[in-house]
Amino acid sequence: MIDRKAMIEAYRRISLCMKNQRDYLIELDQRNGDGDLGISMDNGFQAALDAMIKSESADLGLLLRAAARAFNEKAPSSLGTILSIGMMGMAKTLKGKDTCSISELADAMNAGIDSIMDKAGSKPGEKTILDALVPAVSAMKKFADDPTVMKKVQDAALQGAESTKEMRSVHGRAAYYGDQSIGIVDGGAIAASLIFKALAE
Repeated sequence: MIDRKAMIEAYRRISLCMKNQRDYLIELDQRNGDGDLGISMDNGFQAALDAMIKSESADLGLLLRAAARAFNEKAPSSLGTILSIGMMGMAKTLKGKDTCSISELADAMNAGIDSIMDKAGSKPGEKTILDALVPAVSAMKKFADDPTVMKKVQDAALQGAESTKEMRSVHGRAAYYGDQSIGIVDGGAIAASLIFKALAE
């Protein structure tokens, strides 16, 4: 079961991964973005972790709400906003729960994905973070009782991120590049794959 301690440890690992991959994400984002992806992911997840540690609540929903607010403040970018929306969607689903199962976590993540699609007006197949999130969370739900669930989730996220290489950007600054965006992986999708890589490890 996932509790406050496990949730904080998860964010600690994600934060460390983003810090280690900061320069890579910056370089990736410079190809068809404004180059701030690594900075916003590093700063955002560190702030989210700090907010969770500072919170005295055992309620997973309240922990995630604190994380979302801190993340949004320290990661003022389009992806920062999108991830904050996703965290808030998760927070609403897990509010009142001190623990949750992997299956319940997947349900919360799906609620977060629904919030992102609703607020951002996007869907899988449009070269965004959703192309990694959706298959990853689907795998989490499908293999929730499998001891190797997080490895399967990591693989699904990475495959989803890699699939964006063949897509044309239709959202954000990358959309200005049109067909030139084909052949380049989406930075947001790669960031999502790194989240699940950190959790799997």
